[in-house]
Amino acid sequence: MELKNIRNFCIIAHIDHGKSTLADRLLELTQTLSQRDMENQVLDDMDLEKEKGITIKSHAIQMIHRFRGEEYRLNLIDTPGHVDFSYEVSRSIASCEGALLVVDASQGIQAQTISNLYMAIDHGLEIIPVLNKIDMESAQVEVVSDEICDLLGCKSEDIFKVSARTGEGVAPILDAIVEKIPAPDGDPGAPLQALIFDSVFNSFRGVIAYFKIRNGSIRKGDKIRFCATGKDYDVEEVGILRMKLVPTGEVGCGDVGYVITGVKAAAEVKVGDTITLSSKPCSEAIAGFEEVKPMVFAGMYPVQADKFEELRAVLEKFQLNDASFVYEPESSLALGSGFRCGFLGLLHLEIVQERLFREFDMDVITTVPNVSYKVYTTQNECIDVHNPSGLPAPTLIDHIEEPFIRAQIISKSEFFGPIMKLCLDKRGTLVSQHYITADRVELNFDMPLSEIVFDFYDKLKSISKGYASFDYHQTGYSPAKLVKLDILLNGEPADALSTLIHADNAAEFGRKMCVKLKDLIPRQQFDIPIQAAVGAKIIARETVKQVRKDVTAKCYGGDVTRKRKLLEKQKEGKKRMRQIGKVQVPQSAFMAVLKLD
Repeated sequence: MELKNIRNFCIIAHIDHGKSTLADRLLELTQTLSQRDMENQVLDDMDLEKEKGITIKSHAIQMIHRFRGEEYRLNLIDTPGHVDFSYEVSRSIASCEGALLVVDASQGIQAQTISNLYMAIDHGLEIIPVLNKIDMESAQVEVVSDEICDLLGCKSEDIFKVSARTGEGVAPILDAIVEKIPAPDGDPGAPLQALIFDSVFNSFRGVIAYFKIRNGSIRKGDKIRFCATGKDYDVEEVGILRMKLVPTGEVGCGDVGYVITGVKAAAEVKVGDTITLSSKPCSEAIAGFEEVKPMVFAGMYPVQADKFEELRAVLEKFQLNDASFVYEPESSLALGSGFRCGFLGLLHLEIVQERLFREFDMDVITTVPNVSYKVYTTQNECIDVHNPSGLPAPTLIDHIEEPFIRAQIISKSEFFGPIMKLCLDKRGTLVSQHYITADRVELNFDMPLSEIVFDFYDKLKSISKGYASFDYHQTGYSPAKLVKLDILLNGEPADALSTLIHADNAAEFGRKMCVKLKDLIPRQQFDIPIQAAVGAKIIARETVKQVRKDVTAKCYGGDVTRKRKLLEKQKEGKKRMRQIGKVQVPQSAFMAVLKLD
């Protein structure tokens, strides 16, 4: 097909604004799927996506649309909406020339919509505004249309008002995609230059890379090179993306497709890398690829210590399906050998843990998540610390810097006060505020990333009754007064429960952890003291009482000294037991720390 008849577009929206449902309607109208294969949110093929109602992994699919007697090929590259998966969105946007901006008529513009929109505008994409859910009783079509006009500087008649659920008003969008979104520019005769925007692992075929061709074309039997690794491979199969992979033998300039080369090693196919021909390489790789930066770190350990190698193999395969996940080996006194893993946020951590269990039947213990700090020593060295146990001795530390973020919160103005208090309690400083409409306000805060890692999002949702939306990006590092909080069980530090925390919050947090652990750690044959310590100073303590057998039960009558002698003997035994006793910490204790109120 000629270059002028190809359109590549993505759908950007906030979580739960109906982009997967809109994609369903577009697939129906172009008859890409038969009625029998059609189901709700057909592009969300993971059980987890359907259960949680969110898109986790971006998908690509090709549709054919007839317009004014000509056939057009439309490549839809679906994107997730949650802030934790914005990395997936950035790659999809880099592969497109246009985007549908979907806004929910009952909720209006949300923080994530704005951040994804700015990302699309930076890449020079043509934006087509779509107002969804106009059939709902709570829809405020006029109000939200005005918001979109203010944001994009467009006219009200330029906005497509649709209901993706019923299909009302969806058909004209297909014509608009052909008319408004430019065809990809590229030279079919130039050396091959293709951007990898996703990859999946197939246990029989190896790595399957999804790409978009900027220049040239790719055929079965070609010898190709991945620019990042410089390795050459033979093309075993190449084709286009429908609901299943369709081999075509050749994919031309400007098009989207997949390639199978039989690569078995995950690390060799990097998302964002450029593919070229080894016989006639392109002069430079496609720019704009950025390595993903994990925001949150947590340790993952196998439940049985002998499954360490199995966990390593599982994480290698998993990383193929999720390029934003990073890991490296580490060991812990309490948990043995495991991995320190980097995630984009707490939802990402939760999803990874759930997917490891469902897809690979791998049960893991996850430690308390924390962010990465920069520690400056007295010798003027700078160390990146992802794990509290990697902190140098207090006498060697000059100062510590922690990552800061710019948080953007959009909410109804009636929740202005509680949201303000929540952010200030989390050491935030207000940068700006402005009213989008009479009853919707946008707040911008600078705050430490470590404060939003635990429960910030949950608290924000509950105080705003679900009406606040939240987005953030990292702005840099600032010095902070941080201390390492250790939890001692029976006098032994449990390194998996250590955290770096602001000095002002240490006592309160330590007290809460001790109370929580007291409820969760099962009683033993001896007293277990649970202590929170900063350095050598104990700041909180709770005790799990011992289980005692009634040794005086066999005494009936007689002198009281007989009872006392038995009790003293038992006391000696308990004391010896405590000296050699080991305390097992259940997995629920690690997870409970995340949910401290």
